Amino acid sequence: MRMADPQSYLADITALLRAHWPQNRTVNIVCHGHSVPAGYFATPLVDTFNAYPHLLHVALKHRFPFAVINVIVTAIGGENSESGAKRFERDVLNIRPDVITIDYGLNDRGIGLARAKTAWTAMIQAGKAAGAKMLLLTPTLDTVPADLPAHAEQIRQLAAEHEIGLADSYRACLEHCATGDITDILSWSNHPNRTGHDLVTRELLRWFPAA
Repeated sequence: MRMADPQSYLADITALLRAHWPQNRTVNIVCHGHSVPAGYFATPLVDTFNAYPHLLHVALKHRFPFAVINVIVTAIGGENSESGAKRFERDVLNIRPDVITIDYGLNDRGIGLARAKTAWTAMIQAGKAAGAKMLLLTPTLDTVPADLPAHAEQIRQLAAEHEIGLADSYRACLEHCATGDITDILSWSNHPNRTGHDLVTRELLRWFPAA
C-alpha cells in the first residue's frame, strides 16, 4: 500500500473549488491538532493570521477565486492525539468536513508511538467513514528532536496504510534547515514562525492542484 496521489486524491474537492455559482457549494476544511495549527507562536501569543490554517485559506482563495471555502480550526494547544480522538466526532465530524488535516506529532511524544497510532487510526477511520478526505501532517521541528523521526515515520506509514494524503512538514523543515539553522523557522522552542508555517502550507497546497 502507498499513500494517495497528490494529483488525484482531492479531485472531487478541487472540482468543487473550480466550479462557479450556482454549481459550487461551500467546502469545509477542518484543521485538527495541537498548538501549531491553533496558531501559537511564542507562547502565549496566538498569531492566527500567520499560522498555516489561515495561510492555506488565503492560498486556496488565490488559486480558486470562485470558491466558497471555510477553513475551521479545531486545534487545542497542549493536546495530544488521544484527547483529540475523544472529541473528534463532536468537534470535527459535526462540521461535516470535506477535508480534515491532523497534526499531533509534536505532542504525541508524551504518549508514545503505540498509543498515538491507536488514536490516529481511530480518527482516520472515523473521518473516512464520514466521507471526508484525510491529510496527515508529520511534525514540525523543535529544539528537542528526540523521537520526532519515529513519529514522523509512523505518520507516513499511516498515510500509506490508509491510502490517504500526507503533508510531510518534518521533511520540509529538515530540507530548509540543511542550508540554515533551526532558529530560522522557529518562534519558540517548539512552535514554528511564519517561515515554518509557510513550509507546512506549501506541503498542504500540493494536494490542491489548480488543474
